[in-house]
Amino acid sequence: METVSLNRSHGGVQGVYRHPSSATGTAMTFSVFVPDHAPGTRLPVVWFLSGLTCTHANVTEKGEYRAACAELGLIFVAPDTSPRGDGVADVPEYDFGQGAGFYVDATETPWSAHFHMRSYIEQDLPALIAAEFPADMARQGITGHSMGGHGALTIGLRNPDRFRSISAFAPIVAPSQVPWGRKALAGYLGDDPAAWRAHDAVALIEDGARVGELLVDQGDSDPFLAEQLRPELLAAACRDAGIALTLRMQPGYDHSYYGISTFMADHLRWHAARLG
Repeated sequence: METVSLNRSHGGVQGVYRHPSSATGTAMTFSVFVPDHAPGTRLPVVWFLSGLTCTHANVTEKGEYRAACAELGLIFVAPDTSPRGDGVADVPEYDFGQGAGFYVDATETPWSAHFHMRSYIEQDLPALIAAEFPADMARQGITGHSMGGHGALTIGLRNPDRFRSISAFAPIVAPSQVPWGRKALAGYLGDDPAAWRAHDAVALIEDGARVGELLVDQGDSDPFLAEQLRPELLAAACRDAGIALTLRMQPGYDHSYYGISTFMADHLRWHAARLG
């Protein structure tokens, strides 16, 4: 693991790191904030998965999470959204290819060579975090924004024993039913919609995935709300499954980090209460 940068912040350390990933076959960059803590203490971890076009840097620079993490004693991990570099497949469009990994393991060429973001988030990077940071991997929560909200919901629903808390900001809740998701899932996984269901929060719930509760914040002025995000589909699925969903429609907020930074501390307190 290579240290790219270290900065003191709120009494803790904000680091950016790079490592060779066995999942993607590329170098991957991620950031970790570790609050001040007593020697030997293991701290709970909150994962933040970012959205389309983003890297680790978007939330690291604009998420405004460090004060709350320092107060609550939370490690904050922000991975990249896709493999990158020479030889990694890409397209000009913003909603597919590099920067748009959708947290799936691609099976279609040329994407299957490197686009294994599900394995990266579920296996590869957690092993590194456990080995290199004072993380209590028995106490993990996950959240994310937009495409990353989709990732947080689906990864959390598939791994309920690993993640004690799951939240999201403006998530793509049913990618099988919206343009962003249909394009990505077909491109990475093929044309059979049955293969998409493990990567769709609403479909996972319909197929029996269960967690106790979810927290979602969604701006009602989000330009992607009606066509791409569809939180009402998640609300219906959770109601039918008996999952306690707190869906907060925030008046006047859009899809940007202005909204994420506004409600970030609320989410972190919510996670901390469940992580102990």
